[in-house]
Amino acid sequence: MPCRLAITSMSLGRCWAGHTLAHRLDLAQKYGYTGIELFHEDLADIADQLSRQSPTPLPQATAELAAARLIYQMCQSRGIEVLCLQPFMHYEGLLDRAEHARRIEQLHLWIELAHELHTDIIQIPCNFLPADQVTEDLGLIVSDLQEVADIGLAASPPIRYVYESLCWGTRVDTWERCWEVVQRVDRPNFGICLDSFNIAGRIYADPASLTGRTPDAEQVVRDSIARMVADIDIRKVFYVQIVDAERLAEPLVEGHQFYNAEQPTRMSWSRNCRLFYGEKERGAYLPIKDIATAFFRTLGFEGWVSLELFNRRMGDADPKVPEELAQRGAISWAKLVKDMKLNVERPVETGRISASL
Repeated sequence: MPCRLAITSMSLGRCWAGHTLAHRLDLAQKYGYTGIELFHEDLADIADQLSRQSPTPLPQATAELAAARLIYQMCQSRGIEVLCLQPFMHYEGLLDRAEHARRIEQLHLWIELAHELHTDIIQIPCNFLPADQVTEDLGLIVSDLQEVADIGLAASPPIRYVYESLCWGTRVDTWERCWEVVQRVDRPNFGICLDSFNIAGRIYADPASLTGRTPDAEQVVRDSIARMVADIDIRKVFYVQIVDAERLAEPLVEGHQFYNAEQPTRMSWSRNCRLFYGEKERGAYLPIKDIATAFFRTLGFEGWVSLELFNRRMGDADPKVPEELAQRGAISWAKLVKDMKLNVERPVETGRISASL
């Protein structure tokens, strides 16, 4: 199976900054992306537009289902697939079990949305609510995820879930912990997303440090990669995400422009400072090439490769943003294909980006 290029829909600009999904999809097509991770924010935005255009306001579920059908048509006409719908977040391990029940009700709608989008994957990032809202009991976390997996297996057609650790996650902040959960869930439709940023962002990077690194960062990464190639069953990796991030000139502490007292430091850094693979001229410094080598060369991953960028540029109203980001992503993909010697779905089209290479 060849590697295929995807990008998260909001990574080409946020809808609330005036960047329409239709325009972003046009640019995705122009620069060779064949898949998108659909950010629910974009679906909800189109649902809101459809409801406002209706003679009478539409119920939310009705509007979202109509939006999903429209987005599928928009993607199909451009030769783009919806890789997944994401993020179904703040789900597992909730201490408030009434809220858990409400999230299960929402999941049934998400399954309908996935069916309308013609995707079979819903992404679940690890819970990052405050610690007093999330259990420390890994057994309950596993049980909650088994519940959604079983609901997905019973759907027609079945739905798969991809679980992802976040480097600021409350209980699951490393790929090792995420893999442990996936193994314990033990369902054929429940797998892992390996995200280069979230792996390195937890064990290598410390944006609150003067050095930008954790103690013994290089050795910790080498040890983690060794465990990865020994332990991961590549059949349970449903897709991978490849991005880097910026080393800050000053520690991200109170007084820094990106500091947010209501967010973990790594989350604030993630939201503002991710970069595409290979963007060293913009300050990229994580060991993404080493991690990607483990994914592609050692583990032998083939399939969807998504560029899930979060960056302050996405929220700029500048109309040049979507094309700038689409082009930068395409440049990074060309570098990744060359560096990893990837077997790709289609030859990298360097004509539009050769000047930047």
